Amino acid sequence: MSSFAPKEYQDRVLESVRRYFEACNTLGNANTAFYQLTGELWGRHQPFNPLPGFTPDMPYFCLRVPTGGGKTFLAARSVALVNTYLLRSEHSVVLWLVPSDAIREQTLKALRQLDHPYHQALKQAGAVTVIDLDEAKSITRATLDTSTVVIVSTVQAFRRDKTDGLKVYQSSGALMQHFDGLASAQRENLLRDDDGTIPCSLANVLRLRRPFLIVDEAHNARTEISFTTFERFNPSGVMELTATPDTEKVPSNVLHSVGAAELKTAQMIKLPVLLEAEPDWQQCLADAIARRNELQTLADDEHRNGAPYLRPLVLIQAEPRRQGVETLDTERVKKELVENQRIPADEIAIATGEERGLDDIERKYRLGISDPDCPVKFVITQRALAEGWDCPFAYILVGLSSQQSGTAVEQLIGRVLRQPDAKARTTPALNQSYAFVRSSDFARVANELRDGLVRGAGFERKDVSQFVAAQNPDQSRMDFGGRAKLVFTPVAVALPKKPVIPDGLKDKLEWDKGSKTLTINAPLSETEAEEMAQAVTDTAVRAAIVQAAEACRTTAIEPFQTPAETGERLRVPQLALYQQGELQLFDDAEVLDYPWALSDYQAAPTPDDLSALGLASRVAGGGTIDVTSEGRVEVGFLPDLQRDLGLSYTPEHWDETRLAAWLCRNLLEPSLTHASKQAFVSTWLHKLLEAEGFTLARANQLKFTLRKLLDENIRRLRRDAVNRAYEQALFGEGRETRVAVGDGFLFEFDPQGYAPSRDYDPRKSEYGAWDFRKHFHGRIGDFDSREEFDCAVQLDMLAQAGRMKFWVRNLVNRGGGSFFLQKASGRFYPDFVCALNDGTILVVEYKGAHGWNNAEDDRQIGDLWAELSGGRCRFVMVRNRQWGQIEACLD
Repeated sequence: MSSFAPKEYQDRVLESVRRYFEACNTLGNANTAFYQLTGELWGRHQPFNPLPGFTPDMPYFCLRVPTGGGKTFLAARSVALVNTYLLRSEHSVVLWLVPSDAIREQTLKALRQLDHPYHQALKQAGAVTVIDLDEAKSITRATLDTSTVVIVSTVQAFRRDKTDGLKVYQSSGALMQHFDGLASAQRENLLRDDDGTIPCSLANVLRLRRPFLIVDEAHNARTEISFTTFERFNPSGVMELTATPDTEKVPSNVLHSVGAAELKTAQMIKLPVLLEAEPDWQQCLADAIARRNELQTLADDEHRNGAPYLRPLVLIQAEPRRQGVETLDTERVKKELVENQRIPADEIAIATGEERGLDDIERKYRLGISDPDCPVKFVITQRALAEGWDCPFAYILVGLSSQQSGTAVEQLIGRVLRQPDAKARTTPALNQSYAFVRSSDFARVANELRDGLVRGAGFERKDVSQFVAAQNPDQSRMDFGGRAKLVFTPVAVALPKKPVIPDGLKDKLEWDKGSKTLTINAPLSETEAEEMAQAVTDTAVRAAIVQAAEACRTTAIEPFQTPAETGERLRVPQLALYQQGELQLFDDAEVLDYPWALSDYQAAPTPDDLSALGLASRVAGGGTIDVTSEGRVEVGFLPDLQRDLGLSYTPEHWDETRLAAWLCRNLLEPSLTHASKQAFVSTWLHKLLEAEGFTLARANQLKFTLRKLLDENIRRLRRDAVNRAYEQALFGEGRETRVAVGDGFLFEFDPQGYAPSRDYDPRKSEYGAWDFRKHFHGRIGDFDSREEFDCAVQLDMLAQAGRMKFWVRNLVNRGGGSFFLQKASGRFYPDFVCALNDGTILVVEYKGAHGWNNAEDDRQIGDLWAELSGGRCRFVMVRNRQWGQIEACLD
């Protein structure tokens, strides 16, 4: 494998992490930073939940990433962000905690492999050393001083009640070097033995270095023992990664949540899952084999045309073996495959606790089960495959359990979702997953499979309806849970007395004592109807219930499909820019041709720079200073952290020339040559050192703060140059020769790529309830104000009246659901995009009285986009509920 650039959604995740770290230092408090940033990112402030046992201002957050989203890659890329933006240190210690030995070995192998994307991502932090816990027990001080050290371990390995864990807390002669010359402040913070002595232990080495914790599969580490273990490390911060964060018992601080639709748009996973329910287990297997053969033919055709090798795999979940009872266990399923389905035995692998066929394959073939020389096409398992096993070749899941057919495949569903090579294939059938489940009740299995995607793969509930679909059109009629919008009229049936309502149906059935009426409030599947009927002994009552249940599946349902479901497409022309004679999408103002030389600007610290350095001199690293009721001075978490890092990583005593050279090497601005940076930085630093009270020793101590200030100065100067170029290119004379809007670049709203961070829910909305009938998707991104909601209602009413075809709530920075217009700084994401009856596009932005004055650049770029479209596009910015402005655009 080689390195690869992050996907767009991964860039968004990493940007959220960077901004959180910056906010922690700027605001001096991780609690305030989280509250403020979640408000900026998602439109609603989220409360900060301190990790149990820790101070409330320690940086602590969670990244929620579903199965197949690249959690490990994101964690590896985040290490550089930890060093640069949180710790402001060239090197650090990262304690990477995983839930099992299997995942530990897998993670270690990938992070150490020089050509693996995970290692390449980790190298963004500079010199790195990846070790396991045993190697850490003899780590040298020189290694910690000269590289970022990543220690990969299980949480369990640090528990005091385990033999290996106990060694972590015991003195070791190999670690004595770390404890020479410690300051009193450092010694006060170390763990002590029962007799009061300080052991030269790995645990204390970690406490000295203030490790940053990365907790993989964090939902497995939410116990009191785990939190106590974390506290012993004295960490600088904690980052959790999981598909299923705890939101109730000990809530995680979810900073960024990735939706399944984003993964689909990024070609990371194979969706939808096409489901077929078949009660006959042999036919179920035969159907899966036929589907695999079809996929193999398609894959072979693509391979002959240059696509990568692909051998679709079938994962079969058999039943457990039970003494004295005939079950569909692994041996019986294998016998069926070999004797009746004519599958060669070498194409079948069994993976259970007793028979570890996948381990044999990993040892035998260089690329494991993905190796072209490996013949295996079928993997039979019983409960779940080994943790960490991953093969994007897995396409088809077969569930043969006769009990709990949907939930039986929950642990395996994530194994068939990953897209090979994280790149969509040419043939649509190879971009989907397949499930064949032994059952006669399709609706029940479909809903249970959706539940499995939520519980097992970490999908959000609002995502899953569109991502499980029927393979058989006859079965799709019963898939009520798969419809984006279901218009249902409750069915009432009069009964002589209250029937016994099964527990599983109480959310769908309601009994009115006064009228003696049973009301069905949601469609009942055939199995649910039968369950309800069996709970009644009276023949007439049973017949009435059966009749009402039939009505709730047929006449009570109004056929309704969103425009996206009917096959409508929403394509919007984008702004394009001529670059070297070729038209290119204008999605980055940096591509503009603009003069940019640091030599044109005066190099000197600004008053704001000096003010920031004065603050940093008083409280290194930001943070808060408080006085308790007893009069004792308390310094916040971040100042404490910077003090400890300053003691552990001794600052260099460089002269002015060496310090300037280091600043030049470590500036983040990529558009400048070293020579141009050198002259600017040297002059800037020299003038800083002339400031009263600012010494070279202080400059060495605050070199990361100096780098940040220089970066901000250079970015500001470059931004000014870009703004001038932007104004000239887009709004200067002759702009028609430089900018265009046409068919060359079209943004298309992805029917399965619409993933709001917050959904509009009429039952819970503070703005009001409205049955939107003309929205392009079934889901609707929530609104930021009552005025925006009212604007959406106006659009929906106009569409229902036939004045336009449909509309969509445009999302901010959400991939396939986000149309934008590039500005000099940032992007303009208008509120709504409408498809008009004549084929033109109307973009609507709403501004209240307060927002209007700050939206001049949005109006300018919107008007320009409409003007250059040649009448194909229209733009209106509505102010103060003047809905007539929208209607004027429809004439």
